[in-house]
Amino acid sequence: MRVRDKVIVVTGAAGGIGRALSLRFAAEGAAGIVLADLDEPGARAVADEIGDRAVAVRADVSVESDVTALAEPTPFGPVDVFCSNAGIIGGSGLDAPLQEWTSLYAVNVLAHVHAARAVIPGMVARGGGYLLNTCSAAGLVSCPGDAPYAVTKAAAIAFAEWVAIHYAAQGIKVSVLCPQGVRTGMLERGVEEDHLTARAVGAAGAILDPADVATAVIDGLAAERFHILPHPEVADFYRRKAEAPDRWLAGMSTFITTLQSPPTD
Repeated sequence: MRVRDKVIVVTGAAGGIGRALSLRFAAEGAAGIVLADLDEPGARAVADEIGDRAVAVRADVSVESDVTALAEPTPFGPVDVFCSNAGIIGGSGLDAPLQEWTSLYAVNVLAHVHAARAVIPGMVARGGGYLLNTCSAAGLVSCPGDAPYAVTKAAAIAFAEWVAIHYAAQGIKVSVLCPQGVRTGMLERGVEEDHLTARAVGAAGAILDPADVATAVIDGLAAERFHILPHPEVADFYRRKAEAPDRWLAGMSTFITTLQSPPTD
């Protein structure tokens, strides 16, 4: 799948990975890009960088009607690629309040459901389309320190698998973008707070720039890979988990214990 001449919707487009994807899609020749975010001024700034081929829209992806509105005929025509990228992090374990679980489920899982319900019927009628869902490596190999994030990202991947299984024969392609550490505001806040999740991300591999993630997406879409892994080591982590789950769980437990231990001189 090439993005040239395609009409694309990107949620969470005001910054981080969403901004990088939008700029890269424009550079690759997309016909038009709808940039959706709760931060409409931020999305508008990205649209201004792109020019006439981009429009900014305020949207709350936890609200189905907002997502459905993105899928209605855009100023550029029907949607070819829906990039469901918006996501939020929690930060808690068993102490996570119910509202945290509810909020993360609404954004990290149901937003993908809303997007699929909104665009798939039209895509099928036109002969095909593409869903690109940002899901995180946390959905494949868990997330130290953040139970709601780990669980909702895993659920997002499970939903994408279901869609791929049921709609491949009708021309619907699906990819899940599963990066590990990316230099975004979300990670920077975790580093400032010295959160366990940020420590784990820093210890697990390289911290990529969002532009590097966008490059991996272009390559992954061209190959039509279900798993797009900007950090190649995630594939190895995932393989070890599948091959020996008990050993993997024990290793993760040891890893977390090490992260929680006070530093030694």
